[in-house]
Amino acid sequence: MKRPFFVLLSVVLACAVSPLSGQEINARGQHPRLFFTAEVIEKLKERIKTEPTTAKAWSNILADAKSIEELSLAYRMTGEKRFAERARNAVGGLNWGDSLLMRRDPPWHTGLGTARNCYESAVAFDSIYDALTPEERKTLAKYIVDRGILPTLDDWVLGGERIHTLDSMGHNWWSACVFSAGMAALAVMDEEPRAKDWLKRISDGSVEWLDFGGSLLDNKPKLFDAGGFFEDANYACVAVSQYLLFRLAWNQALAAPAAPEIPFLDQSGDYFMNVSYPNSGQMMTLNFGDGGLFADGSSPVALLWANGYRKPRYLWYLNETRAEHHRAGTDRTTPLGLVYFPSDVELASQPGTPDLPPSALYHDMGWAMLRSAWDKNATLLGVKSGYTWNHSHADAGSFLLFHRGEYLLIDSGKCNYGLPEYDAYYRQDRAHNVVLFNGAAQNPEDTYFGSKFPGTVSHLMDAGGLKYVLADATGPASQRFIRNYRHFLWLGDVILIIDDLKTFEPGKFEWLLHVDGTAKLRGQDLEVAKGAARVLVRPLFPMPFADAGYPADFPEKMRLEEKTGLQDRHPNTNVTYYSFVVPEQSRRTKFITAVLLVNETNQASLPQLERLEGTNFIGVRVRQGGTTTDVYLNLLADGRIMHRNANLKVNGWETDAYLTAITFPDGSDMTDPDAASRYFIAQGSYLRREGKVVLDSLSKVFLVADRTASGLKVLLQGQPVINAYLRSARQPETLVVNRANREALYDAATKMLKLSSKHE
Repeated sequence: MKRPFFVLLSVVLACAVSPLSGQEINARGQHPRLFFTAEVIEKLKERIKTEPTTAKAWSNILADAKSIEELSLAYRMTGEKRFAERARNAVGGLNWGDSLLMRRDPPWHTGLGTARNCYESAVAFDSIYDALTPEERKTLAKYIVDRGILPTLDDWVLGGERIHTLDSMGHNWWSACVFSAGMAALAVMDEEPRAKDWLKRISDGSVEWLDFGGSLLDNKPKLFDAGGFFEDANYACVAVSQYLLFRLAWNQALAAPAAPEIPFLDQSGDYFMNVSYPNSGQMMTLNFGDGGLFADGSSPVALLWANGYRKPRYLWYLNETRAEHHRAGTDRTTPLGLVYFPSDVELASQPGTPDLPPSALYHDMGWAMLRSAWDKNATLLGVKSGYTWNHSHADAGSFLLFHRGEYLLIDSGKCNYGLPEYDAYYRQDRAHNVVLFNGAAQNPEDTYFGSKFPGTVSHLMDAGGLKYVLADATGPASQRFIRNYRHFLWLGDVILIIDDLKTFEPGKFEWLLHVDGTAKLRGQDLEVAKGAARVLVRPLFPMPFADAGYPADFPEKMRLEEKTGLQDRHPNTNVTYYSFVVPEQSRRTKFITAVLLVNETNQASLPQLERLEGTNFIGVRVRQGGTTTDVYLNLLADGRIMHRNANLKVNGWETDAYLTAITFPDGSDMTDPDAASRYFIAQGSYLRREGKVVLDSLSKVFLVADRTASGLKVLLQGQPVINAYLRSARQPETLVVNRANREALYDAATKMLKLSSKHE
């Protein structure tokens, strides 16, 4: 009989490469090797002498040492055998089974409980190694292998009996299970000769997992996007922390080879900061999906620091969250955190705010964050229009708003996964700030089967006083919508939300808003207030609320309806959310809704809004802060014409742009293009007035042009190659394009600057 043979085929398409081929795994020195090594214990003892916070944390752990981690650290710090004996007995008493998972077909022998047991067993075995006899080591190692490592690898990694794949459970569960088994394998490798081969498979698998690009037939998305995780910060915390723990143990326990260099690790920490909302109270986080308002990434950020990824802004984040309960055991109240959390000296060197742009886009995930500043209690707008599946809800096109330290325009959250309300309400579209058609948007089955056509978020532009992003929710809602585009145009203290909608048949459109705090209808505004924070939500198109009399007296106006939803994490508690209802049925409509941000400086003089409407356009005039901005939405540019350009004439301007916003200082001539201080163009190739060409581009572009005292600042997006021309009354002293200084190629005769952009 011929023996079968196997050939290892490794195809690496990304830049992360496993270093293991042809290299032997060798242990580094004696136990303990993983976490509580002699070196880190000595450093901890020195810190206890000079850092009161560390000394107090250690005193608390020692006085009440109960968990396996606490007992293991207590033994390494004191050398008292009683702690080692208790840790050994605790490992022997672990409950490894999960009857619920075993009832599946085929049975799942391992899950998150097994993962936790593997991790704790690894910590204990490594830490109390010198307190065990050789026979005890063999017995305990076999126990860990038989109960934890092999069942996990058989379920998740090894081909002989494996039932899981990255395409099915390759999100936080794969990380938690496999890397915990990897830490256990590192602990017992002296007693278990198979451990080195297992570790090679796990290390190779880590690169595959981090670079998982999605699955077409299984409706699975790309796992990570520039450090971000599509299932939100809470599940990113779990997934990334487990890998970082394994990586830390690998690099400390082994002489060679080092864990692979992975670009993702240089981006991951920034994701947790980008989704955070620093305020005067507990740090909040964008809570799209199942994440939770107070989920944070302090565990992976602290572990990044321990792994040598030491950006100063990580210290800012850890300082902001240090009073919270960090998952995966890395805050100072836990043994691992006590050892690896940055020192007081390091934390004292933190920057005042993170050196990150105020806005961020995660294109593959379909998330965007736009903020007024990194200061505490600033304003943060979160936008999501990505993938629906599992912990990621049916919320394509949804948005959240934090303002003046409060969470005002909210997500409904979640409840216990075993309750019927979890999928019947919390995960469905009506629990989010989206537009419904005849009471629905997405297919309710998407939360289980995944959305075949995910949404997108694109064209993020942050020019300070003007910010813009475009959400496309058409794909997830394509059962009902032909067009479902949502534009967010943030001008000073006004956020305009512009919805471009078209369906297959006439019906009722409604614009949903979920709030926290109090909500009262005041004139044509829905006022939402909580604490010192207040915003006014004002529908402008297709029509405003009635401003006098009873709603029944104005059947043609927008109608405000109160709906009954469920409170976050409390499905037995009803809450009110709101629906802006268009009275007439139609196939096509445009919502323009303004959110006015009330703050200390504008309470006595709020921005003034005026509806603009004419042939083939609608829009808004915004007066605030000594400026007037006219915003025009070109109705010809919404897909209703083919093979013809959307040529619009509006108030003396000519353009084919989908959206145009022109800002003038008060007192200037609003008919003179050279008097404008800022231009914004979304999907336009030209803008001109009375023979003065402001923008000239063969392809349609997205552009923000800010005139400064000495020059121009320009953001330019569009096709891979752009040759655009922009008007300037005189040659600018400075020209900044997409945040890079450029030489100003200026034609004095035409008063035009050439802006060339290639693959930007």
